[in-house]
Amino acid sequence: MPNGSLSLPARLYLLAWDTSRLKVTGATHLHHLVRAGALTELAQRGLLIDENGIVTPIDADSRTGDAVLDGLLELVAESRPRKWKAWVTLRARVTLDAVRAQLAAEGYLRAEKKRVLGLFPSVEYELERVPAVDALRTDARQVLEGPLPVAEVSDRDAALVALAAAAELRTLAPAKDRKLYKNRLEDLTDRSGAAAPALKKVIQELRTAVIVATTAASATGAAAGG
Repeated sequence: MPNGSLSLPARLYLLAWDTSRLKVTGATHLHHLVRAGALTELAQRGLLIDENGIVTPIDADSRTGDAVLDGLLELVAESRPRKWKAWVTLRARVTLDAVRAQLAAEGYLRAEKKRVLGLFPSVEYELERVPAVDALRTDARQVLEGPLPVAEVSDRDAALVALAAAAELRTLAPAKDRKLYKNRLEDLTDRSGAAAPALKKVIQELRTAVIVATTAASATGAAAGG
């Protein structure tokens, strides 16, 4: 995929952008998706491991060189022990804010400072590198649809598509199409954790946590709208 230097949480955030409308989709649960992406990448790198269901840093001093991932590593190391599903939601907006700031610094987004009600400072982001996001989405759809065998998909690309589908990102595929690829998505989830049996279980738990968080956010939004 393009933008190979970008972290998984950064690519998930960019994939949520609808480039035809220049708007972010799935905003109510995007922070959960981005956090799950960060946890997944750290698990794939072997920097977070599973100890009886608890998220555990392999080394409190380990660093990736990526500010977003390192920030989460530090947060996990300094917090009391928690399960994977708890970390998908706990202070997840911290990771989302870090991803947006990082992408703005790298030119993918443009940050605009504003004031809410004329008093409170706020930052809004606009998409700058539309062609890069279009290319990312095209390649993600190819991973979802094939024809490349799942066994030949990289674990990072498999995780990107499995998590994005779990969060029901319509920029990846509309709901009716996601149902067509149910079996392939299960295979991509397994592929995401192919490095080790324990990792496979972690990825499955994270994907399930994203589905739960997405469903809860959608239900809350529907109730508020009603």
